[in-house]
Amino acid sequence: MQDLDVTIVQCELVWEDAAANLALFERRFKESVGRTDLVVLPEMFTTGFSMNAEKLAEEMTGETVAWMRETALAGKTAVTGSFIARDAGRFYNRLIWVQSDGTLHVYDKKHLFRMSGEHEIYSAGDKNITLVLKGWRIRPFICYDLRFPSWTRNVDNAYDAAVFVANWPAPRSMHWRTLLRARAIENLSYVIGVNRIGKDGNGRMYDGCSSIIGPAGEIICQKKQEPAIHTARLSHASLEVYRESFPAWMDADDPVAAGREVER
Repeated sequence: MQDLDVTIVQCELVWEDAAANLALFERRFKESVGRTDLVVLPEMFTTGFSMNAEKLAEEMTGETVAWMRETALAGKTAVTGSFIARDAGRFYNRLIWVQSDGTLHVYDKKHLFRMSGEHEIYSAGDKNITLVLKGWRIRPFICYDLRFPSWTRNVDNAYDAAVFVANWPAPRSMHWRTLLRARAIENLSYVIGVNRIGKDGNGRMYDGCSSIIGPAGEIICQKKQEPAIHTARLSHASLEVYRESFPAWMDADDPVAAGREVER
């Protein structure tokens, strides 16, 4: 199995201005495209974490999806991040994954952040997806999903790396950093977490801490509160060696039986 080069892009977002953000990202990671296998952008990377879906939502035929496909094709690299989507009259916090050949996949955020009223505006997804890139099996998630280990559980090593795109506020930065490592350790997989920095239109502050974590919980890279583009090479051989030397996955609870109350 080949190694995988992953590029994380952490920066401030222009509030509710898709055109400005697309231009910003094009400038920021232009040099990385074509020299990496996967580019990971934050959650709602064209708008910031906005509840103004009626105004900001785009169809799947809109500018954001077209830009992601063009970027992937031009650079021969996979690109992923989430945006505000309108589909069949509903709004979704939707992650788009575009393969290097332009093939498109979507994941709709399962856990909607009720403390910001996200669940009142957006519809929740109900399906995980697993993508294959250079033989690697990768499963993407969005922000608040990180708090729910049953949803992110890696049953029988079904994935090799999990991706979390986020707008995770600074007051809970410790939770972000801790949970990324926990998900890597418990799932014996790489974890890639990409967050934004700066202040949004609601005055919320974000301190980044975008990270790539190894399957034993080791920090491969972790960025501070600054614009950052970082590429790391992930070793599948190292992952296999670790899983063989510490096969905790073989003793996992049955996902159906887990949590079931014993009758008395």
